[in-house]
Amino acid sequence: MRRSRLASEGKALLFTLPAMIPLSLFWFYPLVYVVYLSFTEWDFMSPVKTFVGLDNYRYLLDNPEFYQTLRVTLLFCVGSVLPIMAVGLGLAILLSRKRRGGAFYRMLIFSPWVTPTVAVSIVWSWIYEPDVGLANNVLHAFGLEGIRWLEDPNWALVSVLLVTVWKSAGWSMIFYLVAIGHVPPDYLEAAELDGASGWRKFRSVTLPLISPTTFFLFVVLTISSLQAYDQINVLTQGGPAGSTRTMLYFYYLSAFDAFQIGEASAVAILLIVGCVALSLLSFWIGRRTVHYS
Repeated sequence: MRRSRLASEGKALLFTLPAMIPLSLFWFYPLVYVVYLSFTEWDFMSPVKTFVGLDNYRYLLDNPEFYQTLRVTLLFCVGSVLPIMAVGLGLAILLSRKRRGGAFYRMLIFSPWVTPTVAVSIVWSWIYEPDVGLANNVLHAFGLEGIRWLEDPNWALVSVLLVTVWKSAGWSMIFYLVAIGHVPPDYLEAAELDGASGWRKFRSVTLPLISPTTFFLFVVLTISSLQAYDQINVLTQGGPAGSTRTMLYFYYLSAFDAFQIGEASAVAILLIVGCVALSLLSFWIGRRTVHYS
């Protein structure tokens, strides 16, 4: 039995090798190397890497800019994930009913997701242009004063969030459409026979049954928001006054602007730890709130 079990495990390991080799080369090794770099001081060009221990982490934890970046990252995460899910769910409810042109509207709403983020951001930078942009022209049409969308620290993050939500809402809509389509009609009919209103049926039947999709979207969108870079780089470059500088953009500035590879690696490790912590927290909450039918 023992010999048969070892042979079976050996065969299983052999079958996983084609996947493990590229995974080790392009994921495990770089991760270990970044952990090593986070304990060094290196400028990307010098052949010598000076070991500094935990100094890079101490510097980050004593740096007020790091905490501002962390605050912006959390605001971006909350301000993008929840609206994307809410707008996607609302659109899915509207388009789940059979109506003329439903397929066209679904395609139209989903199309921003398949458009490159850089191209989307360039178009929105024209929309946000303070003098001739569409956004301020609409405000002027209603007698309102124009806004310096990407130049005002109070509006820059909101502007980036609008682009992010507009681009990704159609993607979450597709998942919710599939989930709503798989809600058993018998449950809805039973609730209707019990006198439940439309809102009651949605809250007590539909919402719990699509909770696995909600949980999936929350985890994926949270990790995606922590990795947001393209729209920030095109629209604001982390400004003004650091109001849109997230952790990933802070990493980019440390690595490729200041050439502080050790500090940048420490930021990357903290970002990975944050992603893992949020994922574990999400799974812990999901075990208590997600209903699998």
